[in-house]
Amino acid sequence: MSQSDKDFILVYGDAFVDYIANDQTNTSFTKYLGGATINVAAGISRIGAPSALITITGDDATSEFCRTEIEKEGVNMDYSIFDPVKRVSGVYVHLTENCERIFKDYVDETPDLQVKPEQLNEAAFKRASILNFCSGTMFEPTALSTTRAAVDMAKDKGAIIAIDANIRPLRWSSEHDCRETITSFMDDADILKLTDEELFFLTETNTLEEGLAKLDDLLVPIILITVGAEGAYAVLNGEVIHVPVEKVVPVDTTGAGDAFMAGVLRYVHFNGLPTVKEDLVKCVAFGNKLGAMAATKAGALTALPSYEDIKDFLNY
Repeated sequence: MSQSDKDFILVYGDAFVDYIANDQTNTSFTKYLGGATINVAAGISRIGAPSALITITGDDATSEFCRTEIEKEGVNMDYSIFDPVKRVSGVYVHLTENCERIFKDYVDETPDLQVKPEQLNEAAFKRASILNFCSGTMFEPTALSTTRAAVDMAKDKGAIIAIDANIRPLRWSSEHDCRETITSFMDDADILKLTDEELFFLTETNTLEEGLAKLDDLLVPIILITVGAEGAYAVLNGEVIHVPVEKVVPVDTTGAGDAFMAGVLRYVHFNGLPTVKEDLVKCVAFGNKLGAMAATKAGALTALPSYEDIKDFLNY
């Protein structure tokens, strides 16, 4: 069933700034609006679907930069929180010789200042077709409580729950806490997206088959495992389906996973949660296409495809 009678796809998490290396020497950097939360919310809007964002920003220049740029992307900020003391966090992103990204050093002056559970507005969840979030703030106790409250509220209002693990180990006190926290949300997921490395980390396995077998008991309706240049694996009703991607020459893979997720969420918003193999393949192939397109450009948000880029191959 289509979710397009709802007003938007709702995304929750941190506003963020990426300081991305200009080349593989990793000696100079350019500031971009970024982070998985922002990239997905903006990526959805860019490709012709409505999105809304729950985040928190302050009164400094970086916060103002983030708000201005997010609004330029057409993302609804009505349910975000303003606190003058908040400072938007950031990360220095290094590039390897193969143009893969490494999240090197985090900058976060106010990690404890997060959206509080009581600041969530029920109207946002009533209007939402999907709630999408990742683990990027779960290491912080208030954000963890807010994530749980958001999931409960979204489920109560009938929204689809989509989780993109998006694990950043440097932000966690221990691998155990990271693993236990993220897996505690999996029972709530309608869509769970992981990279192959995240699958191995969370399940403490070494192969795709072993990792998926460990997740089998969770009964997540749709599991998506991205494997870079090899595309993605999708699991529906226990059946594992490989969905390849057209080969491209990568320039920077920083935003590829976020572009993939934006494509998947757009498909679900307009078509509903896939329940048969053919529909799931179509959904994942669309996400693959967007991820590949993003990898051919430098930056994260700046590399995300637009509606003009995709309109000629949209088939829904």
